[in-house]
Formats: sequence, structure tokens, C-alpha cells
Amino acid sequence: MNIIFFDGLCNLCNSSVQFVIEHDKHATFKFASLQGEVGQKLLLDSGLSNNNFSSFILLENDKVYTESTAALRVARKLNGVLPLVYCFIIIPAFIRNAVYRYIANHRYEWFGKREECWIPTKELKERFLD
Repeated sequence: MNIIFFDGLCNLCNSSVQFVIEHDKHATFKFASLQGEVGQKLLLDSGLSNNNFSSFILLENDKVYTESTAALRVARKLNGVLPLVYCFIIIPAFIRNAVYRYIANHRYEWFGKREECWIPTKELKERFLD
């Protein structure tokens, strides 16, 4: 199972989840907010901080990927030309992640923050774990 963990309060993160849903025609991914019960358990089980929600996390085949690597691995499984984005994996992770962290550190300022997590529609509810 492929699970994307995201900051449920972040407008950019919620928009990213909606983008993935729209381009994931085979429903490859499930979703859970980092603030939720499932997300908190993953963070603790993986030795990650359970109060730092600045990383996009992918659990793929029982392996945890974070930051730009997670995003690129997700893009690789989406429809259309989006898998071509995976070619950026050749850029060293320290460079990719520096760009990722810069955006992550400014995401609330640039895109805003919700007071509560986004609630999926009834049709999408089955793709969310909490």
C-alpha cells in the first residue's frame, strides 16, 4: 500500500493531495494527515518527530520517503506526463531538499493555513485513513 502523509492544516499540502487524487486514476495512493492518529503512529514508528509537520511523507512498500524524494516518487506513479518529473531524482538530494525545505518553511505565509483539517467528500472518504 502507498500512503501519503501530509500536513492537514496546510493549504498547499491539501491542494497537493487534491492534485494527486485528480491524477491518480488507479487510486494507487491512500492519504492520512500527519496530525491524525495514523500519521502520528507512523511518525513515532519511523523515529521522526511527531510535532514537525513540514515534510511530505510517503510510505511505499513499508519504506518511508520524505521531502523531495517522496514527492518525486509520487509523481512517478501519476497519469499523463507527470512521471517525467521523476527525472529530477538525478539532482543530489541535498540540493532538491534545500529547495523543498525553503518552500515548506514558507508554505503557511505564501499559501495560508486552515484552522482544521480538510474533510474529503463522501466519495473520497475511503481513500483517507483517518
